[in-house]
Amino acid sequence: MSTQYPPVFIFVGHSGSGKTTLIEKLLHELSGRGLRVATIKHAHHKVVLDTPGKDSWRYKQAGAVMSMLVTSNELQLVADAPVDCNGRREPEQLARRFLGEADLVLAEGFSHAAGVKIEVLRRECTAVPRCAIKDDLIAMVSDVDEAYPELPHFSLDDIGGIVQFMLDRSPR
Repeated sequence: MSTQYPPVFIFVGHSGSGKTTLIEKLLHELSGRGLRVATIKHAHHKVVLDTPGKDSWRYKQAGAVMSMLVTSNELQLVADAPVDCNGRREPEQLARRFLGEADLVLAEGFSHAAGVKIEVLRRECTAVPRCAIKDDLIAMVSDVDEAYPELPHFSLDDIGGIVQFMLDRSPR
């Protein structure tokens, strides 16, 4: 895939619906096909991203807009995350800024963000979808057949089908 920015697919659903497990399986399949895939996870609660008192934390406190910690085989970036006019962070904006070397980006959460969404909906959690079609919902990964029957439906174990659907929708 060669696009200026990587396409972003946002996976939404209620807590416990299986979003993270599905994304893990999609990552294995996509990376097995030679694609470089990045992820963005939205947390609804406060998370400490850097250790107070450590060098990278001190740099941020001193005014750095970004601070990167690099080890022999990994790196961690702590940066100011831009917000849109509604005070939200948008996955597509974050992908353009930080994840340009990826072929594809899978975002989890962000149910109110702009961008195409695939909802994970399992009857054992709830039969009520989190998003509406007008929210850029493009497909369902679900055992609730009556939820948006006009959209493509995939079972939770149809990893190949979901991957092919995403690749067919991605610019090449």
